[in-house]
Amino acid sequence: MAAKRVMTFGVVVGNRGFFPDHLAKSGREELLAVLDAAGAKAIVLGPEDSKHGAVETYAEAERCAALFKKHADEIDGIILTLPNFGEERGIVDAIRLSGLKVPVLVQATPDRSDNMTIAVRRDSFCGKMSACNNMMQYGIAYSLTTLHTETVDSPEFKADLEWFSAVCRIVKGLKNLRIGAIGARPTAFNTVRYSERIFETSGISIETIDLSEIFGRINKMKDNDDAAQAKLAAVKKYVSTSGVPEDALLKMSKLGAVIDGWMKQTNVSISAVQCWTSMEEYFGVVPCTIMSMMSNDLIPSACEVDVPGTLSMHMLALASQTPSALLDWNNNYGSHPDKCVCFHCSNLPKHFFKEVKMDFQEIIAGSVGKANSFGTCVGRVKAGGMSFARYSTDDRCGIVRGYTGAGKFTDDPLETFGGAGVAEIPQLQKLLKFICREGFEHHVAANFSDVSKAVHEAAVRYMGWESHYHPELED
Repeated sequence: MAAKRVMTFGVVVGNRGFFPDHLAKSGREELLAVLDAAGAKAIVLGPEDSKHGAVETYAEAERCAALFKKHADEIDGIILTLPNFGEERGIVDAIRLSGLKVPVLVQATPDRSDNMTIAVRRDSFCGKMSACNNMMQYGIAYSLTTLHTETVDSPEFKADLEWFSAVCRIVKGLKNLRIGAIGARPTAFNTVRYSERIFETSGISIETIDLSEIFGRINKMKDNDDAAQAKLAAVKKYVSTSGVPEDALLKMSKLGAVIDGWMKQTNVSISAVQCWTSMEEYFGVVPCTIMSMMSNDLIPSACEVDVPGTLSMHMLALASQTPSALLDWNNNYGSHPDKCVCFHCSNLPKHFFKEVKMDFQEIIAGSVGKANSFGTCVGRVKAGGMSFARYSTDDRCGIVRGYTGAGKFTDDPLETFGGAGVAEIPQLQKLLKFICREGFEHHVAANFSDVSKAVHEAAVRYMGWESHYHPELED
């Protein structure tokens, strides 16, 4: 898996002159210490740039904005900290003048009820409302901490900082995203139809390539090609290939090398691949292991050219910085109303399995033959907490909409083929009714993490999408 990203935050320290400004000084120092301990980088005015490195006047707002512009490519999000009431106009002017379109977290430091003298009283409780009111007037999207006021060294703020970092990663990762659609949508899968034009309104582009071009590039590739041989070695290192014919492994490796090259050539970040059943009939393998390897490296790849599916995988992976999978809401689990079987053939990343091996794809082998269906990743999904998500285009309304929530994979007994696990989700029957009533697909992205609230916040607050949180949020 890829290394975890170092987060960079633009910091705006609020100050209002007739409040004790020593609070701005100490508040700035406390927040910077917390960010440093979290391994994050801060872009912030220094005491030499403004009074205590805070923002109060328009001139200070201009200096803060200029600093943020200078580091615009680095800044993932903005943290607005209010150690006292804060000058509401200076705060929002700094953000607006910077031109940054990034998430903003508003934090206000609480007063001590046992010490509210004029020398130490903050009034941040009140100032936060004024700051939010002004951001609303300026059209600046913003996020709130769990508690209205919380100290920056509190467990609550630590959790909020992790959550906000996930939100920032999603928003930045979706900016100018290019998704590769490899092959045509299989005729039998109307359910994964989507609108490129609607995604384009969110700055998400689709780059297409026909399977004939992929196969043509493979045909021109020699068996001893460096890229093919490197991929072959990576495949054998990635998963047990016992019993799989060498010619099938070489075909997979050439496929992987060609897809890697095309994605690099076209600046495509994630992909969705045609499989059923052209790949098997006319090339002689399933692409599952190659897709599994990409997803395991945080480069999500979805089958059946499910572009919204790989987008949903990507959102979860950006938030958690761990691999995502695309699964079917596939079977009931006995009579348990809050459990179901999630399944795919499968191209699940290795990260999802207790143990995994390469084998032939049992479903498709019935129509194309076993010899043409090697390459699937077979195993039982491990137990653990998970988040799920699905975002798609609604062509009738011209919007992107979806849902997200949390549950867990269990250790309940299950004997079947492919990649499968038992999922337990609170009020599952309510969720299933929602999926069916709203006409969502049978595919869902999943991730071993607790990032569904960050996904929801990014979708609603910063992407402007409709998002349903299951079962519900207080906010």
